[in-house]
Amino acid sequence: MKKFQGLSDSENEIMHVIWESNNPVTTAQLLTIFEDKKWKSQTISTFLKRMVDKGLLNQTTKGRTNFYTAVLTEQEYRHLEAKDLIDSMYNGSLCTFLATLYGEKSIKEEDLNELRQWFDEAMKND
Repeated sequence: MKKFQGLSDSENEIMHVIWESNNPVTTAQLLTIFEDKKWKSQTISTFLKRMVDKGLLNQTTKGRTNFYTAVLTEQEYRHLEAKDLIDSMYNGSLCTFLATLYGEKSIKEEDLNELRQWFDEAMKND
């Protein structure tokens, strides 16, 4: 995949539909699903093309119909999104990210326990 490019809000909405679908999705299906947004076929096609260009969707054509499937699972995408955020805004430092997130606030005991458990598991897998 090329350098990671995140999804816009509209692309994210479309991607969630594609992730939830067990079958390839067409522009016509998306037009029906997003009927309340009053998007035109060209608008959805533009979003889909951008997601294909970003490497997030595969496009296959049968006859005159394009079918779209996700390249990544939602979990894989979230991982890339989080990694990109930490790399670009916090120089790859998880500690700096957490310090910024919590600042002077104390972290809830439940969150600390969950982090400890996660770190313990990560250490076992190294």
